[in-house]
Amino acid sequence: MIKKPLLSLLLFSVSYLIFAQQNQISNAAITFEFVAKKVKGQIAGFQSESSIDFQNLENSVLKGSVAVKTLDTNNGLRNWSLKNGKYFDEDDHPRLYFESTSITKMENEYMVKGNLTIKGITKPWSILFKKSSDSLKGEGQLYTSDFDIRIKKKREDNLVKIYFDFELD
Repeated sequence: MIKKPLLSLLLFSVSYLIFAQQNQISNAAITFEFVAKKVKGQIAGFQSESSIDFQNLENSVLKGSVAVKTLDTNNGLRNWSLKNGKYFDEDDHPRLYFESTSITKMENEYMVKGNLTIKGITKPWSILFKKSSDSLKGEGQLYTSDFDIRIKKKREDNLVKIYFDFELD
């Protein structure tokens, strides 16, 4: 018969081993480029509920959001315009959300597939990441017009490339 203190120590050790393999995102830098206009910027206010287990990716989730109010293209008038109702509509939709549905390893990269929500519109979206010892660097792209943000008339002219730099702990 196992004594309670020994059982408690055993359960704690197993729990520690399970959670010690999990990585969380401790810091994030997210930048973007609106390709047609060659406008670069950043967005912040990152909140994450991510837990990444590189040994067992099926136990992982990449989940987070950013604040529209932090959108910065280094042009105050453009920032104000992008945040208003015609584009990102910060008042009714203050955050952009992403939650993974799968994470798979492909040679030296990780493909993260999930759902991206902008202005209450949710679409499937993918991000390709490369891992270093303590960070993930990724890239994805989208068309703003798919999320009812029409900056240019043609869909292909609304391409935005998004770059992620996540610090892991």
